[in-house]
Amino acid sequence: MAEPSLEASVPSADAAVTESAAVLATEQLLPMYRMMFLIRRVEESLLELAESGKIGGAMHTAIGHEGAAIGMAAALRKDDYLTCTYRGHHHSLARGMDPQRAICEVLGRAPGFAKGKGGSMHFLDPSLGLMGANGIVGAQVPHAAGMALASKIRGEDRIAITFFGDGALYQGLMHETFNMAQKWKLPVIFYCENNRYSEMTPISRTSSVDEIYQFVRAYGMESIQIDGNDVEVVYEAIVKAAGRARAGEGPTFIEGITYRLSGHMAGDLETYRSSEEIEMQRAYEPLTQLHQKLIDRGVSEAEIDQLRAEVEEEVQAAVEYALEAPWPDLAEAYTDVYQV
Repeated sequence: MAEPSLEASVPSADAAVTESAAVLATEQLLPMYRMMFLIRRVEESLLELAESGKIGGAMHTAIGHEGAAIGMAAALRKDDYLTCTYRGHHHSLARGMDPQRAICEVLGRAPGFAKGKGGSMHFLDPSLGLMGANGIVGAQVPHAAGMALASKIRGEDRIAITFFGDGALYQGLMHETFNMAQKWKLPVIFYCENNRYSEMTPISRTSSVDEIYQFVRAYGMESIQIDGNDVEVVYEAIVKAAGRARAGEGPTFIEGITYRLSGHMAGDLETYRSSEEIEMQRAYEPLTQLHQKLIDRGVSEAEIDQLRAEVEEEVQAAVEYALEAPWPDLAEAYTDVYQV
């Protein structure tokens, strides 16, 4: 029997109930590793920029959550819908967002995908199926259900996936959406990135149950709990959930156990957890796991180092471009808005 998933001292693989995983070819894992490292370096760069005062407002990273994004991007079709939280850089980059435009957007520069007006918390690119990150906890979840409903009505065979944190589960609109999605058999996947902390509060102090994936079983929904740090486990879970959705069998709830290696936001003093806990979790984080998979399958350290060097160069160039990019014209404040 697995240990309670809510305890941050438990590695993700030991905390999760479901252990089955796909076995992907090395040729598939290498580009997944490259993208995972790119996401990590983009977010680490953004964190450095924020802490040096070059980014205004709140800036949240998902360092340590990359397994969910990489597994999702490999498992779904390009035309499937995606919504995510304000901690959504990893989902967006995994779906194909240009790192240069992403960094420009967070810095508020004109070449950003939203002309610098969306910032870190509102990543959006409909051409990638990315229908919006959201700064309101849980607000993106009913949006995904609406897209799933539209797809069902139109007979499009597109599904929607929505990502949210464990802290969002106690919002009322979440349960209204779960009930509606199950009642109408909507083609939607609910993916909870459970990093064991609801902002700065351990989820073990706020949840009345240890296995939160069981919440939705009250609505009759299929639900599983997985190691969200293992891309092959995530991939298999989402492929199966997508198959159910496209077959008209309704939604699936996936609780992916993970751990946030960075603070809740830039400037977080992290007094709510110990450095020993963070260091212990580094041995089980997605990048470490995927690196070891590649080594076990015969990929050399030299090949991995070459790949990482290419990514370092790409991200450094993107940061330098963004820092020199122009600010939006002041008149842009009056464009792309609704008039009532």
